[in-house]
Amino acid sequence: MSLAVEVPWGLILALKTLVVLAVIPLGALILGYVFLLKMMSHMQSRLGPMDPGGYHGWFQLIGDGIKFLQKEDVMPDGADRRVFAMAPLVVVMSTFLVFAVIPAGPRLVVAELDVGIFYALAVSSLSVVGILMAGWASANKFALLGGLRAAGQLIAYELPLILGVVGVVIQAGTLDLQGIVLAQRDGEIFGWGGIGNPFILTQIVGFALFLVAAQAELTQTPFDMPVAESELVSGYMVEYTGFRFLFFFIGEFGTAFAFAALASTLFLGGWAIPGVDGTAADVLGPVVLLIKVMAVSFLIFWVRFTYPRLREDQLQAMAWKVLIPIALANIVVTGVLKVAF
Repeated sequence: MSLAVEVPWGLILALKTLVVLAVIPLGALILGYVFLLKMMSHMQSRLGPMDPGGYHGWFQLIGDGIKFLQKEDVMPDGADRRVFAMAPLVVVMSTFLVFAVIPAGPRLVVAELDVGIFYALAVSSLSVVGILMAGWASANKFALLGGLRAAGQLIAYELPLILGVVGVVIQAGTLDLQGIVLAQRDGEIFGWGGIGNPFILTQIVGFALFLVAAQAELTQTPFDMPVAESELVSGYMVEYTGFRFLFFFIGEFGTAFAFAALASTLFLGGWAIPGVDGTAADVLGPVVLLIKVMAVSFLIFWVRFTYPRLREDQLQAMAWKVLIPIALANIVVTGVLKVAF
């Protein structure tokens, strides 16, 4: 005799929402501490605060967050107060929506959609709306210029981001992120399935395109024209203080975590471990995915602290004249090989 407990759908939905809401600040905290404050600091021999919290100054980032929460919430006199206040929420919301479809195990996914990757890339584009809202509502010429730069940049680099993923979709034969993970786990390399068939082996060009475009989507160096301190002070964020500025920070690093998770899912096999399924995969899957996310994040932040800022014309030329033609060529080659083999 077995007892079945029916959990109300509302409770399940609330728990899934809380988990995703917790992942965003936690992911931002992990990336901010590991890469921004520590790894790159050691690589560049500028250690920064090492005392707060004891070991390696681990409390510094948390202390900065508490400081932002205590600061006064200031709005410019000429600002559109409602739009100004909503802009950071729109940016964070776009990140929240991306995490809803990223699987961390066979059953650890908030919403498994048949068009999961299409949905993820679509909602990630909503951040440009929040950035435009911030730039326009701030009543500041530097903020407006930053917002317009961001809009032009994000629209241009959405194309190579999406086109770089098309090769993966062609190989997997599905838009479902869970299906893409399983296609890599159950695949074989020349008849050998010891490590499955991670698509980075056949879609290395798509992986490179995805990382470059994600770097531009995050407006991080060398694509940080929308917030260039030497030109626009801080761009669309120049008038923001306190917790609203903190929201932009969480949105940037949370989105970096989301893009790294998407890259890990699409090209590195996601949560999957060959030969492991069921409950064991649900337990080990999040750990495996986190390791891959940290590896991809390392590449993103390494580029950020290595290369100088591009000019606006160079930035646009790279997208339209270099990345998009390469992405289209990759799609054609992948399609031909898919049909031939």
